[in-house]
Amino acid sequence: MYFAALLARTEDGWEASDTELDDVETLSDLADLAREASPDEDTVLVLIEQEDAWFGVVRLDGEEDPRIYVSDAAAAARSSYGEILLTDELLGRDPDDGDVLDALDLDGTEDGDSDEDDDDAEEGAGAAGSAESVPHGPVGDALILDDLGVSEKELRLMSTDAVTEIAESLGASETLETVR
Repeated sequence: MYFAALLARTEDGWEASDTELDDVETLSDLADLAREASPDEDTVLVLIEQEDAWFGVVRLDGEEDPRIYVSDAAAAARSSYGEILLTDELLGRDPDDGDVLDALDLDGTEDGDSDEDDDDAEEGAGAAGSAESVPHGPVGDALILDDLGVSEKELRLMSTDAVTEIAESLGASETLETVR
């Protein structure tokens, strides 16, 4: 089960809104959705949690690039919402690495054609290779909430109900509960 909410910091404190991520396919879509929650370019946090598996925080400050923290990249990689957050940049991967290898003729045939069995083996190896490149454990900016009162250590120690713990630390737990 997933829970996702937006917390926007305003002059009057934090405002929460429940958010549907069904139409969100990329980090850019998520950033646009978050920015709509705060027309004054205040800080906006997107909090995503999959019960007992992982949580993620995306922070937007005005027009700056989103900052991201994911508690367990391997668990998030198995989730459609997690995949949105796990960008190549966040995982330290060069998005063009695979393209270079794909362009090379490594199957040993003169015309570049190979048997279907070879294609199936390559697909399996590619899938395993990409899964191995996602680390178990946290990735991203662990200082994402430091200036808001949640230290790196506190963030890394959060687990099962992290969204509620974050909201409590920010003084926004009652606000968050209105959208739960």
